[in-house]
Amino acid sequence: MSYQENLAQWQNVELPDYLAKDLAGYTPEQQEDAFYQNLSFGTAGMRGILGAGTNRMNIFTVRQVTEALARYIDAQGETAKSRGVAISFDSRHFSPEFASDAARVLSAHNIKSYLFSSLRPTPELSFAVRELGTFAGIMITASHNPKEYNGYKVYGEDGGQMVPEAVDAVVSELDKITDIFNIVLDTTDKQVQVIDSEIDDKYLKQIATITVDSDLVAKEGDSLKFVYTPLHGTGQYIGEKALQQAGFTNYSIVKEQAVIDGDFPTVKKPNPEDAAALEMAIAYAKRDGADAVVATDPDADRMGAAVKLADGTFQVLTGNQIAAVLVNYLLTAKKNTNTLPENGAIVTSIVSSRFASKVAKSFGVITADVLTGFKYIAATIDQYEATKEQTFLFGFEESFGYLVKPFSHDKDAIQALVLFAEVAAYYKSQGKTFADGLEELFEKFGYFEEKTISLDFPGIHGNDEMSAIISQFRDKQPETIGGLKVMRAQDFSKSTETAINGAITPLPQPKANVLKYWLEDGSWVAIRPSGTEPKLKFYIGVESDSQATSQAKIDVITKDLMSYTK
Repeated sequence: MSYQENLAQWQNVELPDYLAKDLAGYTPEQQEDAFYQNLSFGTAGMRGILGAGTNRMNIFTVRQVTEALARYIDAQGETAKSRGVAISFDSRHFSPEFASDAARVLSAHNIKSYLFSSLRPTPELSFAVRELGTFAGIMITASHNPKEYNGYKVYGEDGGQMVPEAVDAVVSELDKITDIFNIVLDTTDKQVQVIDSEIDDKYLKQIATITVDSDLVAKEGDSLKFVYTPLHGTGQYIGEKALQQAGFTNYSIVKEQAVIDGDFPTVKKPNPEDAAALEMAIAYAKRDGADAVVATDPDADRMGAAVKLADGTFQVLTGNQIAAVLVNYLLTAKKNTNTLPENGAIVTSIVSSRFASKVAKSFGVITADVLTGFKYIAATIDQYEATKEQTFLFGFEESFGYLVKPFSHDKDAIQALVLFAEVAAYYKSQGKTFADGLEELFEKFGYFEEKTISLDFPGIHGNDEMSAIISQFRDKQPETIGGLKVMRAQDFSKSTETAINGAITPLPQPKANVLKYWLEDGSWVAIRPSGTEPKLKFYIGVESDSQATSQAKIDVITKDLMSYTK
């Protein structure tokens, strides 16, 4: 329907008071943005600003997409319906209401739901899908987005986010639903089963297996002093249990950020990628003489960290740096205990650093590069388990997502939290810091630096503006970037790589709207639109023999790339 038709439909129904107030308060520009399209549902689910409108997250758009999911499950038959759907939610505004409404829409289709009674992390939801053998899963979360957002992720039966073919089928059903105000809810909850401690206990039992060297943790766990912040989200309940279960008790929790609050009052963005989100925890660490700071985002699928330097200041680590050190620790431990498989593999995204890959290569471990989105890492794990061609050892994305063991099939900040603490304790036992361990890897493998630039393109014309910028690169391929020759150009929308001599070779990844350029000195640049937000992202990766040289390369490449956006 058109913007005017969507608006008229909403104006002619009785809305809850808070949505009616939203609608009445819109400016003409806000009104147009709220109704010019339906909130997009894709391979990462849907995510949007809370409020009234078809392009907003609210009880009606949640019911609509759940109705589409229910119809898709109906089409799979009675076995799929009886297997049901696991549902969890985070600390954001309206998350409990959205989760409850989703369960009731499913129940109206006689589809069983397994619903957590209170907030739980995304990785535990992924685990619950696998543990309970459900047909699908729903996670109500906007992950690390600002307080104005909420979202809806859908998981397949493997515990990974739903694959594109299934998403297409759901979208097909979604397009058929034109009246979102008359979707049936079963308020008897006859098909809803509450799940809590039984899944918590089983998930924590698996988390206990993350510890690599239990003797080390038993000896050094109390000597490591650190600060943990759950950033007002789901991590505190399970995260603290996981740390204590592993033997880490000498930590402080940021009390102000342990309060469950969808306004996230102590941070601008509850995102461990954002150094500002760690400021309060770093202040705690300086006060308490702590060695490190760790943070999880509201749905506890991302973990960030800062570590103390020799001068008492704290260095906020990048996701790529954390991954490289964790990979080195895991593979060293396996090598020392003769448990490193000959066919070992780590899996990462095409926009992540080559740092961890170079570390892995030194152990004879390959790296599989997949499209951005942890579902592609999960799919690769499933492939390995089916074919036995490789043994999965670690998965990560540059955006602070890590997976140590695949009992969850999404990035798991609880797993990462426990392993990070162990690695920090290891360096403590050596009279070193995590920062020292990172520096040792730099000296051995080279100084890797990366940068991600996110440009916002909100509103009705945002997609067109992003497309125009990408088209500049695609239609007239740059010969140089930052003064460096482009040696290979990868266009994932065509699944092709074009070398400087004109030779074209196919790419193994599925098609996606991503461009990547490999430069003459080994540096690389990638460009892609975000899958969940109106953002265009530029990724830069460089390597040299010093941090200063690498940073200089980053600066020159950044300046050149940004000239395309003016």
